[in-house]
Amino acid sequence: MIVYWILLLITAFVAYISGSISTQRLASRYVFHRNLRRLGSGSLWLSNFRRIYGIPGFLKLLATELVKDLLPILLGGLLLKLKGHGDTGMAFAGFCLLMGRLYPVFNRFRGGHGSVALVIAALCVNVSVGIAAAVVMAVVIWFSRYLSLGTVAGAVVVIITSALVVDSSLNLRLCIFTALLVLLRHVPAMIRLLRQKEERLSFQQDLTYKLDDAF
Repeated sequence: MIVYWILLLITAFVAYISGSISTQRLASRYVFHRNLRRLGSGSLWLSNFRRIYGIPGFLKLLATELVKDLLPILLGGLLLKLKGHGDTGMAFAGFCLLMGRLYPVFNRFRGGHGSVALVIAALCVNVSVGIAAAVVMAVVIWFSRYLSLGTVAGAVVVIITSALVVDSSLNLRLCIFTALLVLLRHVPAMIRLLRQKEERLSFQQDLTYKLDDAF
């Protein structure tokens, strides 16, 4: 039992820290040796990175973000697999990853929407859940032009589809808790949306900063 708790603590720590780390900040400082705060719009988010380093640099950074989100989930699966609960390890790591994305310790607990991390976490638990969430999220964002609404819709789909296809009760609870965490984080955005004060995406202009902009 002690070993099991140690593995859970390691998984939680690695996944949360990974979610909290800003890949843009690290790449800008240690790879490109330039401070994003002093360039472009002064933002650390993906839009400013794209303005400075172009589409190729943006795509490389986005790929790095995806890998960074995926690795701690896989690690959680490998660690808990030692105790026969690999799937639970990935589900738990996904929850901790989203916690880091939404409430990053390195940015005064002010995070982004977590939409990409939510899809990756769902895919690792159940491919059908992840695909359903990604499709619904993309459709809602495309037609509504609200990233927050699309993320909320994706979280709701995760809850519904998990209840239908996830067999393990523990994994199901972890999926639901992860989706509820996203929904809770988006309460202010939904209030702004009801008041018609939520900013909409513009596909004719730069929209990449919306992928992880603090809100």
